[in-house]
Amino acid sequence: MTCKVGVIGAGAWGTALAQSLASDGSDVLLWARESEVVADINAQHRNSVFLPSASLAPTIRATGDLGEMAGLSALLLVVPAQFLASVIAQLPKGEHDLVLCAKGIEAGTGRLMSDVAAVAAPDAQLAVLSGPTFAHEVAAGLPTAVTLACAGGEAQWDRLAPLIVRHTLRPYYSDDVIGAEIGGAVKNVLAIACGVVEGLNLGQNARAALIARGYAEMLRFGTARGARAETLAGLCGLGDLVLTCNSTSSRNFSLGLAIGQGQSAAAALSGKNSVAEGAATAPVLAELAAREGIDMPIVQAVCSLLKGDAPAATVVEDMLARPLRAEQEAST
Repeated sequence: MTCKVGVIGAGAWGTALAQSLASDGSDVLLWARESEVVADINAQHRNSVFLPSASLAPTIRATGDLGEMAGLSALLLVVPAQFLASVIAQLPKGEHDLVLCAKGIEAGTGRLMSDVAAVAAPDAQLAVLSGPTFAHEVAAGLPTAVTLACAGGEAQWDRLAPLIVRHTLRPYYSDDVIGAEIGGAVKNVLAIACGVVEGLNLGQNARAALIARGYAEMLRFGTARGARAETLAGLCGLGDLVLTCNSTSSRNFSLGLAIGQGQSAAAALSGKNSVAEGAATAPVLAELAAREGIDMPIVQAVCSLLKGDAPAATVVEDMLARPLRAEQEAST
């Protein structure tokens, strides 16, 4: 097996990325934590646990040994955000490119994924891949565009883009790593809110308003943290937000839908194979925003709903009772 790229994390998104990378016949090494997933991929060319709809390319080989990633040109890290640090700590040391594909903020520390990776793998070159990407569509070979934000600038882009681009997976260059990360993290929280709107049957007007006002919160938080507004207006910000806030294919939207229909967050999250990253991101995002004086009322409302402080309908009523402001004020 002549392999240049490894994908670490065989959930739905990691498996879909591996399938896309193998679509031109390239060899891809895919790491899975679960031994049954490794066996299923290698024997049946399927991931019945996380992506049962896809028939996987025979050039994908699964492994449970992170040591096999040594010597590969690039590693795509697709493990859940809250486990990124522990997984990177187990990787073979080296100066390879690490492409961060998880969308979240580390609970307890408030660190972005690039901050986590910079500490855990100081010799690695970091990049972020983010955008509107439902896993089952990528695995099926449907057209998808993403942001590939390279901390190493155009030199790193020149190395990574040929390894990642495929006929139906089109990366766009950026060097705004912070913007790419914040867009992906914040949109997960806002998708929960849009799911609540759907669960309460509040209509399309309400959802559109929430997306627009949620984007304003993303923009305020992102620019305060050093992101560029044009990055957040692109694929990894607004593009991902629009996708995730409009479909039950989104795990975060589905969580909000269940809450809006009267389930507790704990009940909605229990027994799921996949992770709704927004549930872990919301509390730390709200804490960071409060600490830095950034007004994010939708994010705060999602936190209240996740904690079960009040019924969803009451939280919405409180939002509607907020004082009237100019749309473009810094605080809304």
